[in-house]
Amino acid sequence: MYRKTVLPNGAAIVTERVEHMRSVSLSIWVNAGSRDETERENGISHLIEHMIFKGTRTRDSLMIAKELDAIGGLSNAFTGKENTCFHARVLDKHFDRLADILADIFLNSRFDPEDLDRERQVILQEINMVEDTPDENIHTLFNRSFWRNHPIGMPILGTSDTVTAIDREAIFRYMERNYVPERILVVAAGLVDHEKTVSFFGPLFERMQPGSGAWERSSPRSHFGVQAHEKSLEQVHVCLGVSAPSMTDRDRFPCALFNTILGGNMSSRLFQEVRENRGLAYSVYSFLTAYTDVGVLGICMATDREKVNPALEVVNTVVQAIRKGEVTETDLEEAREHLIGGIYLSSESSDNLMMRLAKNEFAFGEYVSLEELVENLEKTSLDEVIDMARRVFHGDEVSLTTLGPFSEGDVDRQWLHFA
Repeated sequence: MYRKTVLPNGAAIVTERVEHMRSVSLSIWVNAGSRDETERENGISHLIEHMIFKGTRTRDSLMIAKELDAIGGLSNAFTGKENTCFHARVLDKHFDRLADILADIFLNSRFDPEDLDRERQVILQEINMVEDTPDENIHTLFNRSFWRNHPIGMPILGTSDTVTAIDREAIFRYMERNYVPERILVVAAGLVDHEKTVSFFGPLFERMQPGSGAWERSSPRSHFGVQAHEKSLEQVHVCLGVSAPSMTDRDRFPCALFNTILGGNMSSRLFQEVRENRGLAYSVYSFLTAYTDVGVLGICMATDREKVNPALEVVNTVVQAIRKGEVTETDLEEAREHLIGGIYLSSESSDNLMMRLAKNEFAFGEYVSLEELVENLEKTSLDEVIDMARRVFHGDEVSLTTLGPFSEGDVDRQWLHFA
């Protein structure tokens, strides 16, 4: 059962009780991520996420780790483009202890200068690791190009220069601006008691002072063209992307089905044509990333230098076929069942339920049932999916990023045109 309580200062507490579960996933969310940073602050949201676990006025980092281990807690945190989350999962009998730990690290972290210096070095190593991992780095480079001149295109980790420059005062300024009650959400899912959750977190979070006023995010604009990042690698990593619906757009349902048919699983058109039938790449897939106001549909693959253009030709041919209507009701039904199966299977995890609750609150301000999602998928027609393919792959409105031994002049641009 879903329940929601909004505190007088705007902070919200949301729970979903599932009687058959033994676990509880508890989280504290902030509706702020890397897209809410300035260029100089880039990486500060992620740095704060790391620092939250480094000690409070009453617990040092070792004590935090030991207390979580002692209750069998699976704790973690993550930073996204739009949100930051601190969460853990325990047996329901340990809820009180987990709530005390999470509230303490969120509200009372010390941000000790020595800890900050050490953690900054850890993140610099993390940045270097991503740069040395081409199949991850290609996404960083693509986002920077596609969402050019907007914070949503900046890397979540930040850069070596920006992370090195972030000090304790910068963290406090950022948190004063963004860690305000109207952007904070406490979420619990599983065998949880709503009243108990409110009685614990309510008095603590009511003390927080409201922010300075309403805030708005500026919407980014998509950028198209070719960006080649030449580097000595064995393969060329390729990411091709187009504008797509946001997470609140009704068109997200036909786009999700189109993405699944295109490259969302092993029976998809891209996987079968590029890999299985022609052997042009080991890894090839499409992805759909949706934010509250914009979205992107992308295709990624890695192949030898001389096979990049032949692979792009196959991608173009596959997309054009769907745009022309060469897709059947059977294709649609299989894609639909693939997505519906994933929705219901993921709901068996209290962590996944907790994530859904939070994302729906931030996007819609209300509960969205699994049945509503499934209903929208089931009533999406084949014509809507074909129309979506035509709308997102249109003309020359395509962005291509490559990483490896391949130059901008090597691209055969005819395969980047869809008409």
